[in-house]
Amino acid sequence: GEVCTMINKKYGEFLPSMQSAEDLVAQVEGLSSNIDVLKAGIENEVQRDLNVAVAEFTELKQQLERDTLVLSVLKKLQEFDTAVKECNSALQEKQYVTAAQQLEQARSSLRSLESRRGFELKILKALGTELTVQTQNMIYHLGEEWQKLIVWKLPPSKGSSSLEALVLSELHLHTVPPQDEDTAVPPVAAVLQALAVLGELHSKLKDFGQLLLQYILKPLISHPSLEAVPEEQPDVFILRFRSQELALDESSPMEVFDKIKLVFEVLHKHLLSVPLEQPGEGRKEGRVTLAELLGELIWEELSDCLIHNCLVNSIPTNSSKLEQYKEVIESTEEFEKALKKMQFLKEDTTALLKYACNVDSHFANKKCQDVIMAARNLMTSEIHNTVKITPDSSVALPELPDPGSGDHVKVHRASSLLHNGTVKVGRESRLSPFTLCLPTCRISCSVQQLVELAYHTLLEATASTDLCCVQLFDCVRNIFQLFYEVVPTYHRENLQKLPQLAAIHHNNCMYIAHHLLTLGHQFRYRSTSVLSNGAATFVDLVPAFRRLGMECFLAQMRVQKGEILERLSSARNFSNMDDEENYCAANKAIKQVLHQLRRLGMVWQDVLPVNVYCKAMGALVNTALAEIVTRIAALEDISAEDADRLYSLCRIMVEEGPQVFTPLLEEDKNKKYQEEVPVYVQKWMTFRELMIILQANLQEIVDQWADGKGPLAEAFSAAEVKSLIRALFQNTERRAAALAKIK
Repeated sequence: GEVCTMINKKYGEFLPSMQSAEDLVAQVEGLSSNIDVLKAGIENEVQRDLNVAVAEFTELKQQLERDTLVLSVLKKLQEFDTAVKECNSALQEKQYVTAAQQLEQARSSLRSLESRRGFELKILKALGTELTVQTQNMIYHLGEEWQKLIVWKLPPSKGSSSLEALVLSELHLHTVPPQDEDTAVPPVAAVLQALAVLGELHSKLKDFGQLLLQYILKPLISHPSLEAVPEEQPDVFILRFRSQELALDESSPMEVFDKIKLVFEVLHKHLLSVPLEQPGEGRKEGRVTLAELLGELIWEELSDCLIHNCLVNSIPTNSSKLEQYKEVIESTEEFEKALKKMQFLKEDTTALLKYACNVDSHFANKKCQDVIMAARNLMTSEIHNTVKITPDSSVALPELPDPGSGDHVKVHRASSLLHNGTVKVGRESRLSPFTLCLPTCRISCSVQQLVELAYHTLLEATASTDLCCVQLFDCVRNIFQLFYEVVPTYHRENLQKLPQLAAIHHNNCMYIAHHLLTLGHQFRYRSTSVLSNGAATFVDLVPAFRRLGMECFLAQMRVQKGEILERLSSARNFSNMDDEENYCAANKAIKQVLHQLRRLGMVWQDVLPVNVYCKAMGALVNTALAEIVTRIAALEDISAEDADRLYSLCRIMVEEGPQVFTPLLEEDKNKKYQEEVPVYVQKWMTFRELMIILQANLQEIVDQWADGKGPLAEAFSAAEVKSLIRALFQNTERRAAALAKIK
């Protein structure tokens, strides 16, 4: 029973909770259907209304944008119009700066109108034209004002660079404000500022700068007699010239700098100190003076002109004057400082000073140029003006200190002479005075001067700075290389045609080679560093110069030998001398050869060194004798009369040949060389033997042969002697016997 009661109790509690759950389900279902209805409503009606509203809003927004745009365009058009009007009225009152600024304002309004995309107004084109007209009008007015402020009175264009014309140039500046008018902005500043605003100042200044250079600055630099005369009057400032009668040929840089500085000072006072607002151009401070602008335009050209027409000329030509050049360097520095103070130069500009301080290098360049010019003139001068060189003759050279003394003298006496003969080798050892001496001969004066030029340039080098020293040393090497290239080419024709010149050129080359051997060495002890390390030598050029002299002379020898053989070729081979005509031809040929040799002997006399002279003449005489011997030895038949005539022809050669040896001017001294002819003429004894054969009988010929041990055997081969015997003698048993002994 108790269980039933419990179940009933639980059931009683469960029923109401189930009831409330069911109620809840019913409520939820009702709510859900309400939501469905609402959702359908939103989808059908509200969404539609919303879309309409958004479309309307967008349209309104576009409308507003259009209106704003039109408004801003109208505003810009209005701005443009106002600016142009303002500009016009300002221009009438000569308020140039305001006018220019208004014009720029109009320009920027127009620019912003043009920059709008998809908005091309026909009116813009018309506005652009209007603006151009206004600008040109304004520029014209400013140009007029500029011409009133700055007036040039220039000489007529013809001959405007002559001194007389230049003196007439004047510059008038009407930039002095009149005393009574108290204007806030002086008219000059207004005009310049307005030009600057319009971007026209640059071209105006450029023209002004060019006139300033052409008619004032450059003339002052290049005409020492001109000086600038400034003149101030109440309403105008005038710059004109005065010409001093007694002026030097060249002004010192100091004087030129002073003249130029004066011009800039007065210009600065009356014109260039005007400060300007520089529109745009990214200038930090925005303000700039006219001087700065003008400086940028003309300084490069002006500094070039100062360097080339003033500083270059002041570079000293010898090292002793380099000390005094400090003054020039100082005044250059002062000049640059003064121009920087007037703001004409930027702080970092130092072109002039750099040039002046680099005086060593310029000195060397100038020196080298002068030396090379002098050398070139010497090389192209006449070869035949000669001077005699003897072993003890000396070049006018400076005294070089004894190597042992270690004496580096700064000042050199160029008076004492260095002998060609004695060469100092070291402290103790002395070579014989004639080891490196030149034989007596003649050389061109120009070559002697060339070698002296080389010595003096090297001497200058040893006294200079290292840089300069190296440059001058190279310059001396260049002189000799130049000689090597210029002389043989420049004088080519004469060296080929004239035997005397060929001989002088030979001597010139040997003389130069001789000096090149010791040239570097002599300066080793002078120099502090650069030349003293032994690298400064000229020895490497020696073989080339010897070769140059030899080749030229040998070429001349070949020409002379050719002429000798040419003349002997007309001697009809020396055959059939019993024919009068043949004999005359041979006689004439020999006379011509002797004449040629005599003439050479004269033109080389006192020119070639004696040993070279004797070798050369010996070789030429030898050519003649060898040719005659060859021709006679080749004859197949020689009659008794032929033999006599051939002998008499040969005797002419033997008697007159030695007389062509006249190396010296003093006649009596030439005997010695004439007696030594056999030494210089290789075929002399052969020729004498030939003459003996022409006069001898068979027995005498056999005796002269002496079983191949006699003098005849030294001169001729067995075959040649046999051939001569067959030509001279009839075919007899005695001849056969004689021939048998020649072997």
